[in-house]
Amino acid sequence: MKLCVECRTQRAAMRRPKTSEELCKECFYTAIETEVHETIMATNLFRRGERVAIGASGGKDSTVLAHILTTLNRRYDYGLDLFLLSIDEGIKGYRDDSLETVKRNEQQYQIPLTICSYKDLYGWTMDEIVAQIGTKNNCTFCGVFRRQALDRGAAMMKADKIATGHNADDIAETVLLNFLRADLARLRRCPSIITGADSTLPRVKPFKYVYEKEIVMYAYFKKLDYFSTECIYSPFAARGLAREFIKDLEAVCKACLLLEGLNRGLPRMGVGRTKRNGGDDESC
Repeated sequence: MKLCVECRTQRAAMRRPKTSEELCKECFYTAIETEVHETIMATNLFRRGERVAIGASGGKDSTVLAHILTTLNRRYDYGLDLFLLSIDEGIKGYRDDSLETVKRNEQQYQIPLTICSYKDLYGWTMDEIVAQIGTKNNCTFCGVFRRQALDRGAAMMKADKIATGHNADDIAETVLLNFLRADLARLRRCPSIITGADSTLPRVKPFKYVYEKEIVMYAYFKKLDYFSTECIYSPFAARGLAREFIKDLEAVCKACLLLEGLNRGLPRMGVGRTKRNGGDDESC
């Protein structure tokens, strides 16, 4: 039986993807929460008394964000006024179901929920838009409308900031997409932990340094209530291609493979040619 490398008393329940440390569940929770707290403090994400809208979709990222922010707000006395802000794009069989999860989160975390809909704001649902334009450019419409809807909903509720659940994987995908599009303006600002800092409604990313795999593990071990079905229109999104490309890079990364071998006590693992990359590629 392997013991947790942190507490040395409990059985290790998992190996952290980020550090390869073998930790028990409680030490894993502490590690993630402490890292997010240190990120918040080091980057001055919040000021005491601010009203913060948590962008809540019902998915794993926003659910874990709501859980951790309410936990840290209480533990470290941030003095934040938190509330959930959800956008109803009008996608039957997807958003209507995920909003039920957000409504349960409202009760679980004891913070209020506000829902803004595309239908109320724009007079169209995404289902109606897709019926009109087809599936080719629907994510462009949805992305633009969603960003504005979050801003309008947060402003309506007199929020000072919007906190989103974007994690390290999301940011890597966005960097790649903007690079491929040669969008230098977005490429310059997308990695920032705070965007629109000089605006009346900045957006912050407390999970900027948190791996997606660890968010999934945190939600699973904590048994958090979240919605895991993907949007029915997501197969047509360019982001999906970026996500798969990055995952493929991770799978063939020689440095990662050699490091994994060292951490597992298998120093010869990855030495020589591999079937995935056909050679000793020294780059990620």
